[in-house]
Amino acid sequence: MALEARRTTRPGMIGRLGALGVLFALCAVMSGCGLAAAPCRVASAGLKIVPVVGHVAAAPTDACAAAIDP
Repeated sequence: MALEARRTTRPGMIGRLGALGVLFALCAVMSGCGLAAAPCRVASAGLKIVPVVGHVAAAPTDACAAAIDP
């Protein structure tokens, strides 16, 4: 009985440790990630094309990108 209980708890423990490892890896990869700031940067580049007001209109999207990826 004790042997069976040990076998059933190990896969759960390994699964939890694996999930925790994946979570830590994702956190490490996403910290300072330019991929998350890409939509803000693309929108900013699109707004800066507008001749007179482009740079002023792009200021909020530039701030968004700077906040995500300093």
